[in-house]
Amino acid sequence: MATRESMDKLIQQCEDAIRFAHDQYEEGRLQAHYNDEGYTNALQSLENAYNDLAKMALSANAQQREQLHRMRLQLQQLQNQMIILPHD
Repeated sequence: MATRESMDKLIQQCEDAIRFAHDQYEEGRLQAHYNDEGYTNALQSLENAYNDLAKMALSANAQQREQLHRMRLQLQQLQNQMIILPHD
């Protein structure tokens, strides 16, 4: 079972990645990707968080895996939105 502290830290990391990526997504949507480096960094932070979730799920109990699954879906949804955003 994953410790509560490690779960809390990972969830916080994911939420931070989501906030950063969402900000970059909005900026990219409004400014036609003038800040491609920040956008790329946001996508990378989402990918890193996703990979960390997958690792944590290996040692999580059923309730923790459910929480990680919900967070994984949020990460994937934002990743997909960012990937399909047109680059002008």
